[in-house]
Amino acid sequence: MRNVTEISSFTLVGLSDHPLTMNGLFALFLLIYLMTVITNLLIFFLILTDYNLHNPMYFFLANLAFLDMSYSSVTAPRMLFDLVVKSRSISIPACISQVFFYLSFANSEVLLLSVMSYDRYIAICHPLHYKLFMSWRVCTRMAFLVWVAGYSVSLVYTLFLLRLSFCRTSSIHNFFCDLPHLYQITCTDPFINIMVIFLFCGSIGSGAFLLTFLPYVYIFNTILRIRTKTGKRKAFSTCTSHLTVVFIFYGSFIFIYLVPSSSNMVNLNKLFTVITALINPLLNPLIYSLRNKDIMEALMKSYYHLKLIQVS
Repeated sequence: MRNVTEISSFTLVGLSDHPLTMNGLFALFLLIYLMTVITNLLIFFLILTDYNLHNPMYFFLANLAFLDMSYSSVTAPRMLFDLVVKSRSISIPACISQVFFYLSFANSEVLLLSVMSYDRYIAICHPLHYKLFMSWRVCTRMAFLVWVAGYSVSLVYTLFLLRLSFCRTSSIHNFFCDLPHLYQITCTDPFINIMVIFLFCGSIGSGAFLLTFLPYVYIFNTILRIRTKTGKRKAFSTCTSHLTVVFIFYGSFIFIYLVPSSSNMVNLNKLFTVITALINPLLNPLIYSLRNKDIMEALMKSYYHLKLIQVS
């Protein structure tokens, strides 16, 4: 155990070392981050201020928008700072803090997507009981549990990180700190940490996965029994946006955390990390808003309202 405390900071390798490439990446990711913040804030405030959007589906969508904005803000500002200053050093406490908040928002989003599946299941399969099962009291409790559970699970992972010592290479082959990269450079056996993650992911993760996809078996069965094409189209349209978000989210996370890593897949792993941390939070509001008539009507109403204020 000698020299286990020598390393006090890590070096984030980032996406590129070429100056021109770094400048191009800075401009691209700054644009993506600004669009992410603006679009998610817009959806959040539209749902908050428009009375027609005050129902459970949009309540959970507002939570998703806030999660995506926060989720992106954990990684993007630090990456943009490193691209400009070209100082990629990050202290161990700052790195662990980034892991905590990144996993908190990621875990909360996993749970929120399963809650949104349940909401669609009740709306389509039991429409007459929708107000009873999805009252505001139930919805607020669900949202509260999603946030608390996300932070609690992340706190467990983070506390177990504190038992690790770092005495090998200080280079993290990514643009932010994440659990797999820290396990690769620790000089402490991470077996206990991996087992803790396995137990939590095996219970909470598999439960959230089933609660996300199982309702759609009953949803599609109900949709197929609808006689009119218009009714089928309307019922299916309420699910496609959510399913698109779910498949993108789970697909990128499965590749990053479940596909065995190798030296040949470092760049591909970075690509999926960019999709997960930066692209997904931008795609989610675009997917929901562009395919949602109520959101677009609320947006146009707000636009005309602002225009009237400017004229007066």
